[in-house]
Amino acid sequence: MTELQWPEWPDADRPVVELTDEECWTRLQEERVGRLGYQLVDEIHVVPINYAVVDRTLLMRTAAGNKLLAAELHSEVALEIDRFGTDDAWSVLVRGQIKHLEEDEAERLAALGDWTWVPTLKYDLVQVVPTAVTGRHFFLRGDR
Repeated sequence: MTELQWPEWPDADRPVVELTDEECWTRLQEERVGRLGYQLVDEIHVVPINYAVVDRTLLMRTAAGNKLLAAELHSEVALEIDRFGTDDAWSVLVRGQIKHLEEDEAERLAALGDWTWVPTLKYDLVQVVPTAVTGRHFFLRGDR
C-alpha cells in the first residue's frame, strides 16, 4: 500500500484527516474487497464483494440474485473499504448507482480477468457509477 506522507504527525486537536479525492481512489485501486450496501423494497442488504476499479467506476462480477436485481433497478448503493493498523486507520466510502452492464460492455471488460475470490460461476458484470467518494484517515491513540 502507498503510504500517505503527512507534513507532521497530527496532534490531539487533529486526530481525523479528510482524504483527498485522489487519495480515496488510490485506496480503492489498492484494495479488492469491500462491503456493498443497497436497499431492495423494504430490506437493507450489506454484502462482502470483490471489485475492480476501471475509469473511476467499480466493477463486480455477480450471479443471479439480489445484487443483480438491484443493478437492474439502478439502485442507489454504498461501498465501503477500510484498513486498521497499530497507529492509524482509514476508511473510504463510495456512493452511487449500480447498473447491470450489457453483454458487449462486459465482453470489452473481460480482459480484466477474474478477480473474484470464490470459485463460483458469475456471468454478469455490474458497475457502480460514483456520485460521491469520501474518505478519512484516523490517527489512533497509542494507549488503546
